[in-house]
Amino acid sequence: MTAAVSIPAPAAFPLAKRMSRMKASAVREILKVAERPDVLSFAGGLPAPELFPVEAIAQAHAEVFAEEGRAALQYSTTEGYGPLREWICSHLAERGLHAATDQVLITNGSQQGIDLVAKVMLDPGDLVVVEDPSYLAALQTFSGYEASFAVVGSDDDGMRVDELERIVTGRKPKLIYLVPNFQNPKGTTLSLERRHALVRFAQKHRILVLEDNPYGELRFRGEHLPSLASLDTEGVVITLGTFSKTLAPGLRIGWAVGPRELIRTLTVAKQSADLHTATVAQRATARLLSRFDYNANLDKLRAIYGERCLAMLASLEKHMPEGTRWTQPDGGMFLWVELPRGMSADVLFPLALDKRVAFVPGSPFFAGTPRSEFMRLNYSNRPPELIEEGMRRLGAVIAAQR
Repeated sequence: MTAAVSIPAPAAFPLAKRMSRMKASAVREILKVAERPDVLSFAGGLPAPELFPVEAIAQAHAEVFAEEGRAALQYSTTEGYGPLREWICSHLAERGLHAATDQVLITNGSQQGIDLVAKVMLDPGDLVVVEDPSYLAALQTFSGYEASFAVVGSDDDGMRVDELERIVTGRKPKLIYLVPNFQNPKGTTLSLERRHALVRFAQKHRILVLEDNPYGELRFRGEHLPSLASLDTEGVVITLGTFSKTLAPGLRIGWAVGPRELIRTLTVAKQSADLHTATVAQRATARLLSRFDYNANLDKLRAIYGERCLAMLASLEKHMPEGTRWTQPDGGMFLWVELPRGMSADVLFPLALDKRVAFVPGSPFFAGTPRSEFMRLNYSNRPPELIEEGMRRLGAVIAAQR
């Protein structure tokens, strides 16, 4: 028997300077302690696992292995599996966005789409416009490419598009990034008026807009709003989508849609990153969608997430002390709570954890000056009765600090 050999301690290698700008995800670090079985956690951005179409996904994989196993296990094209890209084009057309298959790139979740756009667009010091607060993992990505941030405010109607003119009077931004539908972390939605204004602004100044839309299919009340990409006639918008929130995040299937030349450039960048997204997962997803009632699945998700959101809103109204405020989402997975004056979510977090309830403090979501009086709550991952109990615990913790 060969004796076991210990791996030696690593040498202290000098890292790239840009790594000093990349911090561990505060959300991921929080989840290490917040996801204990005894904790009612509203911290993770998690879809409900009981709603994953497990049997249908398993059957699609089984059929792929039985009927096209060798092809599914082989290398494939970077652009993605043709039938899957065709399905995405057809689905987007139903939502008012008309694109050809060569305008679609399959990615490892929409997160890779953010990374690829940053890789091909940003040089060190380039300016990226983000709303304050903004999606944490996007801020991490842009920081990793040594970008600078120009911060604009947001309110219940989303990004303050009227503040963009102020920014371009100085240094011209290279990229505008936003989550227009049910934003992470706030849960707010960019209004139709601001969507038109943003596209006009981007076209006027020739600035690329990165529309990150992982939650757009999860509207459970109100009218559907057109994507920024569907309003764009001059090729200034790249839009990202994913099946992570509508089928299952473990599939890691997302997509980028945009102008042909830019999608081709993203494809070249993806070639050097991972060659292509997993062939088995792509083929199984395409097979699933060819006979699975995707729209019915969306209807089920919307109904249940809507019920859970309303349960959280009612529970907040019942249990939060005076001076606490929160957003009113029309879809998605999150809402944003502002604590009573003088309170810090960072201070509150360990106290809440002691009472077996968890949230995400809001300060890491700010690209500008961090603000500690906010918290993000996820409602999609818990049934109404546990939401009620969790908000009761959280309300008690907040009330005790007044």
